[in-house]
Amino acid sequence: MMPKGLKLTKRSQDDSDRALKALSKVELVITDCDGTLLYTDKTLGEPAKEAVRNLSAAGVRFTVASSRPGKGMRTIVDTLGIKTPFAAFNGGKLVDPAGWKTMNAHWLARDAAETALESLARDGIDAWVFIDDQWYITNPAGEYVPLERRTVGYDAVVVKRFEDIDLGSVEKIVASTSNAVLLESKEAEFAGTLKGRATAMRSQSYYLDITHPLANKGEGIRELAKLAGVALENVAVLGDMQNDVAMFAVAGVSIVMGQASAQVQANATFVSSTNDEDGFAGGVNGLLAARKGEKVF
Repeated sequence: MMPKGLKLTKRSQDDSDRALKALSKVELVITDCDGTLLYTDKTLGEPAKEAVRNLSAAGVRFTVASSRPGKGMRTIVDTLGIKTPFAAFNGGKLVDPAGWKTMNAHWLARDAAETALESLARDGIDAWVFIDDQWYITNPAGEYVPLERRTVGYDAVVVKRFEDIDLGSVEKIVASTSNAVLLESKEAEFAGTLKGRATAMRSQSYYLDITHPLANKGEGIRELAKLAGVALENVAVLGDMQNDVAMFAVAGVSIVMGQASAQVQANATFVSSTNDEDGFAGGVNGLLAARKGEKVF
C-alpha cells in the first residue's frame, strides 16, 4: 500500500534527490508515540502494526522514543514486539525491554525542579512529577489526570505537597493546562529561568515537559543509534510536536505528521498524513517503497 499524502517539506524540496536517497538507505526507524504512532484516542491501529511488521520483514530495525515514563510504554513495546532499547522521558531514560532494565538516566537538578514547581504554582498550573515510574500529583481533580491515567495505564500517587517527595530524583515535571497560550508563555519563561539547568518543551498543546538538559529526543536518538550500531544518517524518525524537533535535527530522515504545526513541519524532511489518517503507516510505507526503488509520491 502506497503512503497517503507523503510529500517533501520546503526544507527538502531544493534537494529532493538527496532526500529520497536518504529515505532509501534507512536502517533504523524511531518513532514518537502519542500523536504519531498512536491515534488521538491513544489506540494503536492495525495499519501501524502492519507497518512495523513490514519493517521487520525488510530487515529495518524499529524502536520508540516518547515523553512517557518507561512503564507507560510497556503496552506499546509488548504489542509491537520491540526487542531493542527504547527512550522514555523524551530521551532522559533508555530502557532495555529485556528485563525492563534502565540503561541510562538523567535527573533534574533539585534547584531546577523547585524553580519550575514554584513558577507553575504561582500561575495555578497543574504540575505532575515523575520519579522513575511513579507519577506524583497534588490535584487529583486536574483536568488532564484522567487522560494521563489512560495513557500511561496506571494511577498517580497523590501527595499534599511536592516538597514531601525527593525532588533530587525527578526525571520529568509536566505542566498541564488547556490554556495553550499560557503554556507557551511558560515555555518561553523557562527558556530563560532554567537555561543550562533544564529543558522545557511542549509534548502536546496541553503538556509542557521539563527535563534535564540532556533529556531530549535528539540526545536520545544519538544514544539509540549508537547502541544499534547505525549511523545517524541512516536513521529515520517520525514525530509531530515541538519536542520531536530535536530528533529531526540529528536523524538522516525525518517524517512529520500532517497535523503538526507549520513551525514543526519546517524542520522535517517529509510530511505524511495526520496520525488519525495513519500518517505513521504512510511514512513507513514510503520508506519501504524508496528502499525498493519504487515511486514514493
